[in-house]
Amino acid sequence: MTSSTPKPTFDSKEFLATLTEAPGVYRMLDADSAVLYVGKAKNLKKRVSSYFQKTGHSPRIALMLQQVAAMEVTATRSEAEALILENTLIKKLAPKYNILFRDDKSYPYIGLSGGEFPRLFYHRGPFEKKSQYFGPFPNGLAVRESIQLIQKTFLLRTCEESVFANRSRPCLMHQIKRCKAPCVGLISKEDYAADVRLAGMFLRGRHSEVIDGLTQQMEAAATDLRFEEAAALRDQVRALQAVLHRQYVSSTRDADVDIIVAVVERGSLCVNLAMVRGGLHLGDRACFPQAAAEAEAEEGLAAFVAQHYAEQPPPARLILSPWPVEDLIDGLNAGPPKNEMERAWVEMAMTNARLAVQARWQARTRSSGRLASLQEALELPEPPRRIECFDISHTMGEGTVASCVVCVDGAMKKGDYRRFNIEGIQPGDDYAAMRQVLTRRYEKVATGETVAPDLILIDGGKGQHRVAREVFAELGLDHLASVGVAKGEDRKPGLETLFVHGRSQPLQLGMDHPGFHLIQEIRDEAHRFAIVGHRARRAKARGRSTLEDVAGIGPARRKKLLAQFGGLDGVKAATVEDLCRVDGISRRLAEEIHKTLR
Repeated sequence: MTSSTPKPTFDSKEFLATLTEAPGVYRMLDADSAVLYVGKAKNLKKRVSSYFQKTGHSPRIALMLQQVAAMEVTATRSEAEALILENTLIKKLAPKYNILFRDDKSYPYIGLSGGEFPRLFYHRGPFEKKSQYFGPFPNGLAVRESIQLIQKTFLLRTCEESVFANRSRPCLMHQIKRCKAPCVGLISKEDYAADVRLAGMFLRGRHSEVIDGLTQQMEAAATDLRFEEAAALRDQVRALQAVLHRQYVSSTRDADVDIIVAVVERGSLCVNLAMVRGGLHLGDRACFPQAAAEAEAEEGLAAFVAQHYAEQPPPARLILSPWPVEDLIDGLNAGPPKNEMERAWVEMAMTNARLAVQARWQARTRSSGRLASLQEALELPEPPRRIECFDISHTMGEGTVASCVVCVDGAMKKGDYRRFNIEGIQPGDDYAAMRQVLTRRYEKVATGETVAPDLILIDGGKGQHRVAREVFAELGLDHLASVGVAKGEDRKPGLETLFVHGRSQPLQLGMDHPGFHLIQEIRDEAHRFAIVGHRARRAKARGRSTLEDVAGIGPARRKKLLAQFGGLDGVKAATVEDLCRVDGISRRLAEEIHKTLR
């Protein structure tokens, strides 16, 4: 008979007897003092007691409670402070049983800069105090459509400050009636401020007030026989009415609503957020947790709401499904759909959530098959979950940049991409460049600072791969699996040769081999990422625009693009469809611009 060390038992009664009723954060620990779960409560005693005095917990929570060996609490002054501390600890500790969603800082906004003549712009990232921000929006397309509407209706400028300060005559945006040219004094500061105020009201969803105000101005101008001004105001009203008519989703009110639904299908939890602002349905986005995907829909919904509204201001109303949801933040006007319109919104959000789950499952199924075939072809012990690929880009030795792209579970993980500016080598020495980037990247693996990949791809032939193996040997990482990917004859895709570490002869896989397709995709992404970095570095050194690197873009077209999108950042943010709307830009040229700048 074997004996084992008994697991420490948690005396919940003794702990609850000493617990405060203040708001705060609690942490559940296992026998090894590892944090299992972090939660917040407006009443710590009541919330923690519910775990040990109630029955009918979900399988996930029941399994967690069996492992609890100790608990810690931190009292706070308010539930709001508890919410912020809870989110901080979840992101820092990544507890096993918490449902952690992606950071919401990636939501795009519309910005209005400060100053006498504010600039309208697309924004992601931290806010500046001097600017106003409207949003968040569910995706970039919704932002760009709104900016185009505001431009067309209120004629606000979108150009960069450096362009605005140095204009001597109106630009193309004024000629096509998208700007009132404040840069050269064609509109007074007071009149421009009035347009900015109306645009701000419209972006806040106060559509009726804006249209009523413009209508009154139009009637007054007509009465005073200022017919040209009245016609311009009439066109503004028509433009706003047209877009409202097109975008209203069975709504007759200027409503600000978030519709949040959660579904669990195919073993995946998906929370879908749809946004309605001022009665306009702006679109939605599907969110998948980074951990605890086995959670139930209600648990996932509660976790998303807590994390999302810790960083984003809530709208006037939240429509949630499933309902009821326990332990919601105080102050949120949340509930189930109340009428036919709201039920239609929820059904649409549910449909999109299920479609997102299905698409994700299909992608994972395809990826797992490709990884398995790659494992077999390269004779790896396990499917390579994390693959890193390196490429070098320069022009005759100028502006050398190395890229490292990362593929995890068959999908590109852009958050882990890295670029390396190569310095101190003989220009054009690709071997020295590869040695430098691999040394810089894998020194951190050798010291335990970062994780090691399961497979390393080197874009290059036998010589490049040999340099890579020398670096790994010097760093004590000779066990890492690697493959050199040499271009085929005439650089034709599908004819690549693979130099696999541990094999004496090079390997060629069929053009229809799933694993080979994955290698090609990763290699092509590394090549693209390196070229974009190199062009940006070279352009910075030469003091020229990266648009100059696009064949077919001369001074006239470049000027049109920069004017249309308010500078290079706007061009970079534009979609292919946005670019096609610029006069003189064909579909093929738009795709080339989009590819070059990204």
